[in-house]
Amino acid sequence: MLPAKLSSHLTLNTLRRIHRGSSYSCLYPLSNIFLHTEGRRTTVASLLSDSSALRRVFYSQSAIRPSLRLRETQQYGRRSFSLSAATIVSSAPAPVQPYLRLMRLDKPIGTWLLYLPSTWSIALAADPGCLPHLGMLTLFGAGALLMRGAGCTINDMWDKDFDKKVSRTATRPIASGEISQMQALVFLGGQLSLALGVLLCLNYYSIALGAASLSLVISYPLMKRITYWPQFVLGLTFNWGALLGWSAVKGFCDWSVCLPLYFSGVMWTLIYDTIYAHQDKEDDVKVGVKSTALRFQEQTKPWLSGFTVAMMSGLVVAGVNAEQTLPYYAVLSTVALHLTHQIYTLDIHRPEDCWKKFVSNRNLGLLLFLGIVVGNLWKERKETLLQNEETVR
Repeated sequence: MLPAKLSSHLTLNTLRRIHRGSSYSCLYPLSNIFLHTEGRRTTVASLLSDSSALRRVFYSQSAIRPSLRLRETQQYGRRSFSLSAATIVSSAPAPVQPYLRLMRLDKPIGTWLLYLPSTWSIALAADPGCLPHLGMLTLFGAGALLMRGAGCTINDMWDKDFDKKVSRTATRPIASGEISQMQALVFLGGQLSLALGVLLCLNYYSIALGAASLSLVISYPLMKRITYWPQFVLGLTFNWGALLGWSAVKGFCDWSVCLPLYFSGVMWTLIYDTIYAHQDKEDDVKVGVKSTALRFQEQTKPWLSGFTVAMMSGLVVAGVNAEQTLPYYAVLSTVALHLTHQIYTLDIHRPEDCWKKFVSNRNLGLLLFLGIVVGNLWKERKETLLQNEETVR
């Protein structure tokens, strides 16, 4: 009988004959399992003769199986199925990919941050006890995708010379020469034309209101050359949907709700985009552009804390004026805790941590949307209870 201390090479040769296929790539770590199963000295022959023991080795080592699948993927070059935005872009035809990257389709976080304030507004405008208008949510999603793409195209056209000097942006399609300025201009015209088509699906009040934001979209990329507060202008641009969403549903703006909501969105943008700007502050100094990250420096956390207080105050006012209910305010508490933790644990000197904190704001925005929806559905229950009490009296 072969002893348990056979070499790994001999063990692998034995296993190769009995278990061909996908498990082959798992043999290296499994050899150690065979030789030291549960800390006992055993024999290869006895282990192979016992089918139940063999199954336990292959199927009960749950802590090892994920790494085995990873080894198999690495060895044979297989990729797991993925529907990520980056995968979709990389799977597109080669001539199309630079344009998809120009509109940042491979980095959808910006689209989310542009889209979410409009979802809050649409949800707040819904009738008591009703879900938000699904058609409007879809329409604004398409608009957010197009307008974010147009904004990125404008930004890259303005910043072509700056982008060439920064390693993170040097590979952008215009800076790298994949797309010429004229091609970018034509592409921008196409995006704005499609966005106009989306806008024309709304009522006249909303069409006029939406058109008013175009000046902000065009001028924002220039602000970093002029002021240390380009993030504030970005906030004015990115949160226009907080006004437009309500008007698209109602045909007008209830300013007692829309203005506090818009103000809160602007404060939110100052929080997340200041965090984002800390990734690039060294390069910004080199190329001579400005940001709130450079303005605040080591005082960033106190400033972000102030923006958080202002944001939460605006959301409370908007909720009161929209007659929101308990679930909404419960979610606001969670949002406040999220922002507090985000700011407290932020390391402004670690770009990877800044990026992690920045992208976490998508979940924050979705959480607030959920709170508005549930709070609105709660209104029907509240009204039903009041009616029952009146009936009993």
